[in-house]
Amino acid sequence: WTRLPLTRVFVGPPLSVGGAWAQELPSSPHGCTEGSCYPATGNLLIGRAVNLSASSTCGLHGPEQYCIVSHLQSDKCFECNSHRPYDPRHHRNSHRIDNVIYLTDRGGDGTWWQSVNGQENVSIRLNLEAEFHFTHLIMKFKTFRPAAMIIERSADFGRSWRPYRYFASNCTRTFPTIPAHGLRHINDIVCEERYSDIEPSTNGEVIYKVLDPAIPVKDPYSLDIQELLRITNLRINFTKLNTLGDDLLDRRSDVLQKYYYAIYELVVRGSCFCYGHASECAPVPGVSAREAGMIHGRCVCKHNTEGLNCERCRDFHSDLPWRPAEAENPHSCRECRCNGHSSQCHFDMAVYLATGNVSGGVCDGCLHNTMGRNCEMCKPFYYQDPNRDVRDPQVCVACDCDPVGSLEGGVCDSHTDLDMGMISGQCRCKAHVKGLRCDDCKEGYYGLSHDDPLGCQPCNCDPRGIIMMGAPCDQISGDCSCKRYVTGRYCNQCLPEYWGLSNDLVGCRPCDCDFGGAFNNRCMMDNGQCSCRRHLIGRQCSDVQPGYFCAALDHYRYEAEEAPDVRTVHREHTPSHMVTWTGPGFARVKDGAGLVFTVDNIPYAMEYDIMIRYEPEVRGRRRRGRLGGLSGLMTVFMPRPFCFEPSNRYVVSIRFQRHGVSHRHLTAFILIDSLVLIPKYTELPGLHGGDPEAEQRREEMIRYMCLDSFMITPMPPLAEMCSKLICSISAIIHDGALPCQCDPQGSLSGECDRVGGQCQCKANVIGRRCDQCAPGTYGFGANGCTACACHPEGSLSHQCDPAVGQCPCRPGATGRQCSDCQPGQWGFPSCTPCQCNGHADLCDPRSGECRDCRDYTAGHLCERCVDGFFGNPVLGFGEHCRPCPCPGNPGSDHFNGDSCHADHTTNQIVCSCRPGYTGSRCNQCAPGYYGNPEQPGGQCLPCKCNGNIDTQDPGSCDPRTGQCLKCLYYTDGPDCAHCQLGYYGNALAHDCRRCTCVTAGTLPSACSDGRCHCDRLSGACPCRSNVTGHNCDQCASNHWNYGQDGGCQPCDCHPQHSLGAHCNMFTGNCHCRPGFGGKHCTECEQFHWGDPSDQCQECNCHRLGSEMAQCDRSTGQCECRQGAAGSRCDQCARGFSGQFPQCVQCHPCFQLWDDAVCQIKRDLEHIQYTVQKILENGVTPGAGDARIRELERKLKQVQDLIGSGMVNDARVCFRAEIALTDGRLMAIGRELNATGEEDRLLKDLLSELEKQLTDVNNTVALKKEHRPAAFRRLLLFSDQFKKVEKYHRESKQAEQRCNASVSGSLSPVGRSKETRALTEALLDGSRDKFLRALAEAPALLCSAHVSLGSVVLLKVCGGHGSAGVNGSCPDSRCGGAGCRDDQGNRVCGGEGCNGTVSASRAALNAARNVTDSLNSARQELQDASRKVPSPPEPGTRRGVSSRGFTSLSSPEGADPESIERVATHVLSIQLPLNRTTLDSMIAQIQDSLSNLTGVNHIVNQTSQHISQAKELLDKAKDAK
Repeated sequence: WTRLPLTRVFVGPPLSVGGAWAQELPSSPHGCTEGSCYPATGNLLIGRAVNLSASSTCGLHGPEQYCIVSHLQSDKCFECNSHRPYDPRHHRNSHRIDNVIYLTDRGGDGTWWQSVNGQENVSIRLNLEAEFHFTHLIMKFKTFRPAAMIIERSADFGRSWRPYRYFASNCTRTFPTIPAHGLRHINDIVCEERYSDIEPSTNGEVIYKVLDPAIPVKDPYSLDIQELLRITNLRINFTKLNTLGDDLLDRRSDVLQKYYYAIYELVVRGSCFCYGHASECAPVPGVSAREAGMIHGRCVCKHNTEGLNCERCRDFHSDLPWRPAEAENPHSCRECRCNGHSSQCHFDMAVYLATGNVSGGVCDGCLHNTMGRNCEMCKPFYYQDPNRDVRDPQVCVACDCDPVGSLEGGVCDSHTDLDMGMISGQCRCKAHVKGLRCDDCKEGYYGLSHDDPLGCQPCNCDPRGIIMMGAPCDQISGDCSCKRYVTGRYCNQCLPEYWGLSNDLVGCRPCDCDFGGAFNNRCMMDNGQCSCRRHLIGRQCSDVQPGYFCAALDHYRYEAEEAPDVRTVHREHTPSHMVTWTGPGFARVKDGAGLVFTVDNIPYAMEYDIMIRYEPEVRGRRRRGRLGGLSGLMTVFMPRPFCFEPSNRYVVSIRFQRHGVSHRHLTAFILIDSLVLIPKYTELPGLHGGDPEAEQRREEMIRYMCLDSFMITPMPPLAEMCSKLICSISAIIHDGALPCQCDPQGSLSGECDRVGGQCQCKANVIGRRCDQCAPGTYGFGANGCTACACHPEGSLSHQCDPAVGQCPCRPGATGRQCSDCQPGQWGFPSCTPCQCNGHADLCDPRSGECRDCRDYTAGHLCERCVDGFFGNPVLGFGEHCRPCPCPGNPGSDHFNGDSCHADHTTNQIVCSCRPGYTGSRCNQCAPGYYGNPEQPGGQCLPCKCNGNIDTQDPGSCDPRTGQCLKCLYYTDGPDCAHCQLGYYGNALAHDCRRCTCVTAGTLPSACSDGRCHCDRLSGACPCRSNVTGHNCDQCASNHWNYGQDGGCQPCDCHPQHSLGAHCNMFTGNCHCRPGFGGKHCTECEQFHWGDPSDQCQECNCHRLGSEMAQCDRSTGQCECRQGAAGSRCDQCARGFSGQFPQCVQCHPCFQLWDDAVCQIKRDLEHIQYTVQKILENGVTPGAGDARIRELERKLKQVQDLIGSGMVNDARVCFRAEIALTDGRLMAIGRELNATGEEDRLLKDLLSELEKQLTDVNNTVALKKEHRPAAFRRLLLFSDQFKKVEKYHRESKQAEQRCNASVSGSLSPVGRSKETRALTEALLDGSRDKFLRALAEAPALLCSAHVSLGSVVLLKVCGGHGSAGVNGSCPDSRCGGAGCRDDQGNRVCGGEGCNGTVSASRAALNAARNVTDSLNSARQELQDASRKVPSPPEPGTRRGVSSRGFTSLSSPEGADPESIERVATHVLSIQLPLNRTTLDSMIAQIQDSLSNLTGVNHIVNQTSQHISQAKELLDKAKDAK
């Protein structure tokens, strides 16, 4: 069998999509070892005739007649009989579907499949036995190709179908829901029209490629691509026949006999689907190889893969994930590594990712007691023998661990890993277990047990109380080994009388409780606290509670002067004598007399020694005692102690008699101080017996002379040991400490001495409790006692009454101290009568000053009148004291004076007025006061002016109402309580400062005469709209144009085209994003084009091909030079050849033919449009016989004109002249570009001037900030105030003159501003006309007719001359097309000519004049900036004039775009332009610019005013 040659398409690996399709080899050159390999690609229909079916076949049930459409064949109708299969000899008319597998039969005759006549919905279906890789489809038709068909696929053996591609002659009408555009993505489902035309009528082909080479494929192994290529079934649905249209009118069978589907050959190219893992395929089981060349469906897999399509790895080859093979990487499946302990495994993606894409195989069913992903570990209770190979069947050995002490029942380390601390075979003991087999308790633990999760119990021995730290307890019983003074099972307790368990050698410390202060020697084990008696504190009970004391050994003391029937001898406490007695003094006892003492306060039953303290008296004087150097107080003990018991009353009677005599001496006396009971302490617990501690305490009492200290008076300081022992003795006797009981009136505090209990007494107070006055004092109270201080000459004794302190007075003396004279006398002890001029009875007893003067008198001797009275009350003058009339009497509600006196020269009474009053009778208010003092009850009050008036000025306030009239310190109001209008601050603190408002930003209603009002407290100025700042000196955020009457204007920056809402505060220019421009960023910036509301794009005009960098702002078309074309002028124009920019003009004949061709093209486009309309609705627009004849007539005229050549010649001439004019206009444009560059430099200079002026304004603001402080300092010097005020007025006048010169509508700056606004309005008004004229110019040029020549000559050059033979133009002095002078130069335009050339030259001159004017303005501004002096002082208005300069030098007034628009407007408002109109417009511009010539004068005048103001300020500073 043979077949006609068709284009072979090989779809190998998906990686080669989009490349060349010519290879049919089964695999790559290296086979399958180094990369992917693929089976051969072929026709999937070969060998699968039984799998190919059609839903309609002609003659299948008997012969059927069919016809063909042909003008060349004579036989047009034939018979189809497909009842039997095709046979080249016997059944040649059989046209079953299997005929499409081959193009011809063995004899070379064509075979085909044919459907039933007139049947439109026919399908062909191929069923495959496995998944195949389908690449493309080729169909060759015998008849017309179908008008509509669908190619579908199934990947699940026909259960579901999805379309590949739709085909139709009219996709929109046949498949309206299917997109009809070209492919955008490789898997798009679209409708295609190129294979559905009615032509050709036979041998038409339909070719479909699954992967279109025009669509790049990033990942050929992606799921989407594989799903697109994978098929199990293919179906072709024919849905519409292509007919000649006669079937629409007649559906008879003889008409339908020529309409049917017939296919010569059907090729389904594909291959076995093996993912690059096989180079050949074998038959699928159950399907035999029916025919040579058949593409089989079962892959012969390589790379350790398996499956019908090599879609998985072989068993035990899952160490890597299955992947399709690639050209340089076969992605072979790798055998799992199970170390010989398993023959099964699976792939785990999680393991693969965890190993860093190295290995993902997991072994299944590990043997020989192994486990793990690679059977590389031993199971629990087994460990790896380090001496055996991991593949040895005996590599895992059972663990040998004691299950009682091991974790997890005896699990050991399965292998050695030093980083993890694992050693192969090592037992893992419980937390408290040790040993190789985990069978011993650790140190510090005992009782190994299986039920204990930790293995052993802790000893819980207290580490402070045990002897051995290594083995603190017995491992069987758990008993701890304790230190010497420690006890308990856990050695955590101290022995009795010990405490403070610690790390000491013996473990605990002794309690050492005080033997008297504590009940016993036991203490708390944790803190050592002993059990204390009452009011004893401290750990050892050796301290006394505050407010308590320990009784001394002589505590039980009974004073002799308190005994009944005794004579007391009091002794005063004087600093010069040592107090050697106790109590108030002594009892003076005669020789042979006795004393009785009562004892009823014994606390403790024991023996007491009785001791008597006394002093002998010889002739009234004391003797010195037996103790040398000390006082004469002596002691004597009774021969033996006496046992006293508590709760009993004892009377001790003692008789005193001189030693060694038997008779009494009547003049012999003895001074007894007291009787003392000394306890016999050796009988007390802790001091009694032979206990070593008791003996030691007794020895310490003797060693430290504790008892002897109480034999001496006063008692010396006790040794510390004595104090401790005596406190212990006192605690035993009194069962604790005794309360101090200090008298609250006589003592300084409630605490007393620790031993003895002596309280701290106040002055002249004695007694242990400070409860009595000392001898010679009286009045026991809160302040102690007061000394009697009896006068030695007026009193009989130094002692006084202890209650009232009255001394015993001698005759003639009186007073408590006996130190005063009798009433009516003074000068003790020489008393004399009082001298009081008869106006007093008593006087001071010491000074003689009279007391209680009568008759309105006063003075030492009542010798003058009291205040408010006048007269001479001295005895002998007889004048009485009379009341002062000021104006009323003293004591009345109408007395306003302090005193008065009689003026003997005028015989008038002169009053001395109180503060606030004045006048001879104090009947007027003083300056600074107000009221009605002339009326009874009236008074003068201080004027309430808050200290802001001169109180010495009579007119400072109203004397009746108190209203403030002359407020000082710039204050105002009826109370001078706030600052004046135009000032602010704290009026109450004399701190009113002038408002610093800037008039240009403040509301006009708040300003007058150059001054503005502000808030009287804060100084905030009332700003104009959108003006901010404390002084209204700046525009609000996102506003500009400071200084206008209506305030600042909003920036109005475009929100999308600007970088922000803010703009330049002087010019209002917004900060535009790249590509946008204009004041509000609503236009495209220079050298850009487009719609600003959408996007601006850069022109990018080629510098060699374009005349200028600016393109058309609407279309982006650059203005090209001759020979250049394209939107950016970067291509050779039509009529030029070569490689841009080397463009060479074509032969002149090209232009002649090009015009004709262009016209023909336009005619053809019109014809095509007309035909399209006819096809759509069958009606020719505007077609009719008359119209056609008219068109034929005009067409003949055009042909005659073209044939004559006249039009071509005229066009050539006109074209040359137009090109020349365009060249000159381009030159002018280049000059304008140069002017724009110069103006850009001017813009930079003006920006620099703007920055300098901004610095000047900042300096002015800084000076203004410092001005109030300087002004406040000037106020401190009142003597120079008038001088400063004069200079201030002069400075203010200078400020007004300066403001008048630079602000206002009549000032030069204001007139310049109006002129500039008028100029801008003229320019803006002409701009639209210019743009419209510019847009109309190309249309006028394109529609020029034959009369264009004369018009061009007239409008371009200004004349109508034409060139003669030699090029001269004698009939026109303005020249014209082709006119030349004698030297051969072209002649066009000149003086007196109205053409565009002359107008352009005039406009160029005007633009240069504008540039010169701007340069002059710039030079004037530079001169002005150099002349501007230092920042102005207060009173000037430099800020306003600076703003004026800035507005004149703003960038929008002189930027290159503005200059270009002006020049272009002058050139192109009308063509031709009247010279008079142009001159008039230039004159207006020059007049507008000439208004700027007064700038130097204004700056000079302003500088003079500033200098004057500065001189005034310097004088004011000197005046300070």
